[in-house]
Amino acid sequence: MASEPSAQFSLPGQTQVQSFQNRVIGILGTATLLALLYFGREVLIPITLAVMLSLLVAPMIHWLRRIGLGQTVSVWAVVLALVLVLSAIGTVIGSQVIRMGASMPQYEETMRGKLATLDRMTLGKLGLVIEPVQRVIDRATEESENPADTKDAAQSGPASAQQSSTPSSPPSSLQSAPAPAARPLQVELHEPPPRPLQTLRRILGLVWGPLASAGIVIVVLIFVLLEQEGLRDRFIRLAGGGDLRATTVAVNDAGERLSHFFAYQFAVNFFVGAVIWAGLSLLGHSQALLWAAVAALLRFVPYVGVWIAAGCATLFAAAVEPGWSLAIMTLGLFVVVEFTVAQLVEPFLYGHTTGLSPLSVVIAAIFWSWIWGPVGLVVSTPLTLCLVVAGRYVKALNALEILFGEVPALTLPQNFYQRALSGDAESLIQRARTILKTKALAAYCDSVLMPAIHLARLDLTAGLTSRAEQLRFRGAVAEVIEALSGPRKWWKRPRPISLLADVSLGRQLRDRRELLSEQRDTLEVPSGSLVLCVGMDSIFNELAAEVLVRVFAESFIASRHLLVEDLRNPALHGANPESVATVCMVSLDPRDECDRIEALASDIRLGMPGAKIVALILHGPYKGCGQLDRALQGVDLTTHSYEETMKSCLGALAPASR
Repeated sequence: MASEPSAQFSLPGQTQVQSFQNRVIGILGTATLLALLYFGREVLIPITLAVMLSLLVAPMIHWLRRIGLGQTVSVWAVVLALVLVLSAIGTVIGSQVIRMGASMPQYEETMRGKLATLDRMTLGKLGLVIEPVQRVIDRATEESENPADTKDAAQSGPASAQQSSTPSSPPSSLQSAPAPAARPLQVELHEPPPRPLQTLRRILGLVWGPLASAGIVIVVLIFVLLEQEGLRDRFIRLAGGGDLRATTVAVNDAGERLSHFFAYQFAVNFFVGAVIWAGLSLLGHSQALLWAAVAALLRFVPYVGVWIAAGCATLFAAAVEPGWSLAIMTLGLFVVVEFTVAQLVEPFLYGHTTGLSPLSVVIAAIFWSWIWGPVGLVVSTPLTLCLVVAGRYVKALNALEILFGEVPALTLPQNFYQRALSGDAESLIQRARTILKTKALAAYCDSVLMPAIHLARLDLTAGLTSRAEQLRFRGAVAEVIEALSGPRKWWKRPRPISLLADVSLGRQLRDRRELLSEQRDTLEVPSGSLVLCVGMDSIFNELAAEVLVRVFAESFIASRHLLVEDLRNPALHGANPESVATVCMVSLDPRDECDRIEALASDIRLGMPGAKIVALILHGPYKGCGQLDRALQGVDLTTHSYEETMKSCLGALAPASR
């Protein structure tokens, strides 16, 4: 028996040690993964590009297979078409670049004039920046062109140059004449013109690296497409474990999202390039095709790629034309096209196809560009999308979907409760008004307000909220209810609400509403036109009853908020009980209030025999909320939402008051 306490006290320590070990393992695993991604980029980048290209061309292969071609023929046909398209794009860009480089000397005078104008506009500050940069560029250019000659000339100095340039001794007959002062001759050393083989070697040295990488990607792409089904089955078998269905769903979801994303992005970028080409051609831009192709390619880089192309095209337009109109119109064309596509075309085509938040796209671009350089910018969005899909179906990676996905981290009731605890009523009102543009007040209360009040009730019952948090929550809820349940004029700010800390919030809101509307709780109304709302002796029930009265007011249903002691007041029975059509008893915790609901229903039946008795049981969607486990005696109808209650009460009203 003596060993039991020690065993009990050892469990928390063991749990802490195990938690620490798990954190260390997670940190080491993350560091190892980052190291593999960084040092293995030479191998991983071609494989990643090949897999992404396979997802891009997969729909075309499926289409070719549906018309009767086999897998191998379809793969080779699609790969050949892809190679031809990429080669054509490279040829167009290369030829346009060569043409632009050959024509640049023609625009040297224009560029000098533009720089002089800008220098005058900046009061000489631009020249102070450009001149040192130009000297560094000229010096680096000279050293790169003639490194050996520059070194020899520096070592020999002016004396050696003078000796080498001194003419030979004159004839003897002229030796007596005074020799003129020797002038040093400037010596320039030039390399002989390169041979054709040397030129070819230089060209191959420049293009061999990109061509080799492209060849590796194409070869890997061919094998990935040929073995696509087999690779998919192996991946499912490897990652699926015992849950084959969940892994299949995850792989299908990721493949479908990525395939649609690539197809739509390729189509949109091609469309943008075509529009830019047409627009620049109409403007008279000499390199319209080049900048259109650059814009279409750089648009694969999220957010910044198209603006890099726009800046380069604008600078070139400023260099080739003496005025500024072409540059301004070029920049305006890019702005109009990009904003139109980003705000109208892309949301219509694949608005939520990726499932990524905008911030996660930016963070992913920074991360993958740090790991893989420029290629990382292009593949950042697809790779992050794969992580989000994995987090959606793999429980251990669920944090990735929360961090990078566009799924809200908190539900609407949780967000309401969190903001109310902070006293941020203004943001709650703004979000509520946005929801109320498409939903009724009753629906908002059912889906947002009352679940948030359930959260507050659970925390208050467990003693988890402080006094200050309770006061902030009460104040925020009061401001939201006041702002949403009454007409609000835009030129008037709502009156500040002063609440008593020890008085029920529902009662204070009722008194304030009656004071502002000069309304008094009375039964002196037309017969069968009144609904009474009663909270079951609880601060939360009374608040819910007051909200119900305001929901009825939105639908122009006459209602009164009474307390339980008001119903049992004999003075009320002197009024006309036939004016009451329905009595609604509101409860948020029916598990402990069933007996009181039935007793109150009996009293109401005696005092108002013609009234319909409705029990509004607002069940909470969270663990710990009371649930109604039996039928209520003496109650005509049991409802579970404001919308359902409003419909039932509307049917019980007299025809003249509907």
